[in-house]
Amino acid sequence: MHRVRNSLNFVSRKQRKAVAADLRAIYTAATAEEAETRLAEFAGQWGAEFPAVVQSWQRNWARIIPFFDFPPDIRRIVYTTNAIEPVNMSLRKVTKNRAAFPNNDAVRKLFYLALANISKKWSMPLQNWKAALNRFTILFEDRMPDR
Repeated sequence: MHRVRNSLNFVSRKQRKAVAADLRAIYTAATAEEAETRLAEFAGQWGAEFPAVVQSWQRNWARIIPFFDFPPDIRRIVYTTNAIEPVNMSLRKVTKNRAAFPNNDAVRKLFYLALANISKKWSMPLQNWKAALNRFTILFEDRMPDR
């Protein structure tokens, strides 16, 4: 989603809907091969008008491809980053006023306590979370809690 937002910074307001729809075809593709085909189509259609957008996607393609290894349930949760952005903001707020940490363990402990406080404030469930949770449990059985 961040790649899409970054891309739309280079697009005029009139064309944002059309470009966003074509970008959506890339990141919602079923496989990495299909996504690469969609990226080539996007480059053919918009490459002359927005070369910075096409170059950005092509330059970062190696970082985007692992995303397609996950099933659609997990990908939907991952690319809708609205859930993670408040957590990141809260963690930045906790570390903002500290100039230095004595070691990595201190940062880990601070984040642990901050996440414990942040999780108490969560009230709204994520859309499609149950399907993603089931998939997470299957794929990452050793990392998922039993509750």
